[in-house]
Amino acid sequence: MNLAEIVRPKEFSEMVGQKHLFAENAPFMKMISGGHMPSLIFYGPPGVGKTTAADILASKTGKAFRKLNATVASLSDLKAILSETNSVYTGGEILLYIDEIQYFNKKQQQALLEYVEDGRVTLICSTTENPYFYIYPALVSRSAVFEFKSVDADEIKEFLSRALNIFNLSCERNITASEAALQIISNSVGGDVRKAVNMLENLCYVISEGEIDENIARAFLKNAGQRFDKGGDEFYNSLSALQKSIRGSDENAAIFYLAKILENGGLISACRRLLVIASEDVGLAYPLAVTITKSCVDSALQLGMPEARILLAEACVLLATAPKSNSAYMAYDRAAEDVRAGKGAIFPRCLQNVHADSYGEIGGQGYLYPHDYPDSYVEQQYLPDDLKNRKYYSFGQNKNEQAAKAYREGIIERHRKK
Repeated sequence: MNLAEIVRPKEFSEMVGQKHLFAENAPFMKMISGGHMPSLIFYGPPGVGKTTAADILASKTGKAFRKLNATVASLSDLKAILSETNSVYTGGEILLYIDEIQYFNKKQQQALLEYVEDGRVTLICSTTENPYFYIYPALVSRSAVFEFKSVDADEIKEFLSRALNIFNLSCERNITASEAALQIISNSVGGDVRKAVNMLENLCYVISEGEIDENIARAFLKNAGQRFDKGGDEFYNSLSALQKSIRGSDENAAIFYLAKILENGGLISACRRLLVIASEDVGLAYPLAVTITKSCVDSALQLGMPEARILLAEACVLLATAPKSNSAYMAYDRAAEDVRAGKGAIFPRCLQNVHADSYGEIGGQGYLYPHDYPDSYVEQQYLPDDLKNRKYYSFGQNKNEQAAKAYREGIIERHRKK
């Protein structure tokens, strides 16, 4: 048995982190101590206690406990367990734990619904993905959802000290670890307790005897903190954090999240997101940002990593420190709402295709060609009659758009005076 299994907590009071769940007055503990246990969904990153919590819950119930891992289990495996609800040996009630339930397809998840509804099965399932996106909605609606969070490095460090003592006792060793080494391990695992314990165990076998010092820990744990699933929440959270940091003009946070994406192989995704940001968040406040970002992205894709980081870092800082405006795309969204609502179906006569005109009875199209007038401007109706006075675009409060606003207002004022 590996060290992570040996040191796995047996009581909620021994859990590492998750105080929002396992503190005495936390909602989760109140629900459990009240004697009522509904079906549960545990959601959070790997190695933070979801399976451990399920094991502890199982030990406190009188129900038959069964486990499935959705990454390998089939529909027949699931049905075999569900059939046990008719057995006298289970008393007709089963506590079923399904790990990584997001890997079950819709049919597999639907098979559970009847048993959960009538109480034959109390379901506990864990997932590293957002359950509201990856789990059948009917199951979510019949379950209590609890989020597990990454564990603080200081709490992991304290747990590693206990784990090292247990390792020494079980293996009859006398290995020590410096405070700095334990801190390096704790900082390197992204809040994953199980990964930290596994790394500590591996280091114990590497040195066999003596002390795990800072240098040994650094050499062994290089790149250990990277946790990045391109199909999962970590991927989308990183991209979201990058854009929100740039939008919020925090260049330091933006560079951090860019590095997190690039160091984990997300070059294409970083390029696409920076291109979007250039128009969505900087926009007309600094129109050249689109051109500069496109140039940096093209060069980055041509070079590849690691050189690509140089170009993308330039684009990232430029966007983060540039003035911001979302006025153009917000104008589009407002216009799109009217289009989807079926408004503006009839074009103003002056804008219709001239080849479709019937001269004579209706007197021609009546289009005024702006370039024939001073300042290339003449007042005429462009929006359809039912949208005649609609305003989609509002000039942003930045130097470029305010200059454009002043230019526009100046032209209109001059023409109205004539």
